[in-house]
Amino acid sequence: MNNDTIADNFSLLAKLMDIHGENPFKSKSYANAAFQIDKLTVPLAGLSEHQIAGLKGIGETIAQKIIEQLSTGSLAILNEYLEKTPSGILDMLRIKGIGPKKIATIWKELEIESLGELLYACNENRLTLYKGFGEKTQQNIKDAIEFYLKHQGLFLFAELENWVMQFEKQLQIAFPEYLSKIVGDYVRQMEIIHQIQIITTIPTEKITAFLTKLSFTILPSQSKNIILANSADSIQVQLQITDTNQYYQDVFRNSASDEFISYWEKLNGPIHSSDYQSEEDIFKKANIHYIPPAQRESIEIIDKAKVAPLTPVIQQHEIKGIIHSHSNWSDGMHTLEEMAIAAKQKNLEYLVISDHSRSAFYANGLHPDRILAQHAAIEKLNKALAPFTIFKSIESDILNEGALDYPEEVLNSFDLVIASIHSNLKMQKEKAMARLLKAIENPFTTILGHLTGRLLLSRAGYPIDHEIVIDACVQHQVAIELNAHPRRLDLDWRWIDKAIKKGALLSINPDAHAIEGFADIRYGIMVAQKAGLTAANNLSSFTLLQFQQFIDRQKQKRSTTH
Repeated sequence: MNNDTIADNFSLLAKLMDIHGENPFKSKSYANAAFQIDKLTVPLAGLSEHQIAGLKGIGETIAQKIIEQLSTGSLAILNEYLEKTPSGILDMLRIKGIGPKKIATIWKELEIESLGELLYACNENRLTLYKGFGEKTQQNIKDAIEFYLKHQGLFLFAELENWVMQFEKQLQIAFPEYLSKIVGDYVRQMEIIHQIQIITTIPTEKITAFLTKLSFTILPSQSKNIILANSADSIQVQLQITDTNQYYQDVFRNSASDEFISYWEKLNGPIHSSDYQSEEDIFKKANIHYIPPAQRESIEIIDKAKVAPLTPVIQQHEIKGIIHSHSNWSDGMHTLEEMAIAAKQKNLEYLVISDHSRSAFYANGLHPDRILAQHAAIEKLNKALAPFTIFKSIESDILNEGALDYPEEVLNSFDLVIASIHSNLKMQKEKAMARLLKAIENPFTTILGHLTGRLLLSRAGYPIDHEIVIDACVQHQVAIELNAHPRRLDLDWRWIDKAIKKGALLSINPDAHAIEGFADIRYGIMVAQKAGLTAANNLSSFTLLQFQQFIDRQKQKRSTTH
């Protein structure tokens, strides 16, 4: 073990001790030892324990820890701290601008244990509510996390969208005489993407020169017609070189799930080279109605398309209102008026303001007196903005035993209640199910928010039995949120079709904490399209009149159950 490793171990130990709130004098002694060892010009391995103890800033206790590392290759006290520290907390130490004290606040007070959760909290403007975290600090942390995550090899769809459009445009400009098409997970609108795949007729030497000019790193490939390259942003691109007469077949094969292609070839035989002029031509010659790439997932979709054209899926223009948004009354960035005017300018008909409830102290949740004041402000704005309507809502925390966050008289003051779990997320399945089902059974629950609590690439979410939860929501007339934030997309699209078949009403909601967050609804629409969701099954596609009628039915439900 060399000096650098020993110094690194002491430095990490000092930081972990600070995070865990240990005696600051002890942590400083280890930090100082790391500093002194870094400056040494002789290897510690060549010194006796007595000589080590005599070094500046070391002493007998630290010397013993150095000898321990030299003889065993490990430091027991450091291992103890590592065992009781979540791996995500260690990741935070790699982020510029977050020291041990700030990490302690993030972990102990915000109950955040991963970089993804921390990034989400930055996007929700939560850090600024705590001492030592101003807006500039929060933005710097956000930027640093995004830079770090970007270099881990996996991306959210939303993170790659602009990059892909720019790259595709550059290809078209450079090679207008050739065919090129984005395929793979991107064109299938998958929520997580590890590689951008392209089918192209551009010759190998030309595309290689093009990539090199754009500062891509060419990677080894096992196939002569496959080029692998990493961009300067660590985005991996795979280009498959093909002939013109094979182009559309290759595009088709690479724009669907393996299950889809396997069943397709079982029905129609292998897709041989032919004179196809488009992907639509492939469907036409197989006597199957066209299936968009986003829906090419299951066997069932092919069977449906054999019989009749697919039902048109939900589109952006069919969203009539913003449901689930936060203002600066809790942890949002903008005022009620700013949010409402922005929604109205987008030709939307209504806005549901659902700030956090009182238990969400980390998000400046609303106590009853503030609820009354907010409702008065909403009523005033509704008079000024009519017919545009702001609906009074709350994102009520589902408490540990499944109760909502307010007494009935307060809950009754809202037009609708979004019930969500935000705390104690490390539940076993039995606990999570009991908690959710009790909240669903509550007559004041209108929408079940982000039902698993997952954060893509960061937090798996608590385990649940989706079918039982869906059945309960149908039984109690509770809509299921498809939280459109690109880090959530929860309900997972893989359960949407089953939910629709069971008669559930879904609601694509942006969970917007700023005006810019309204745009996130697009990502909810994209994954909903994969599952065939239509506007008729989506609450946020209801017109103002239809939505008001829905609210009236919900209020009737409350009265009949009491």
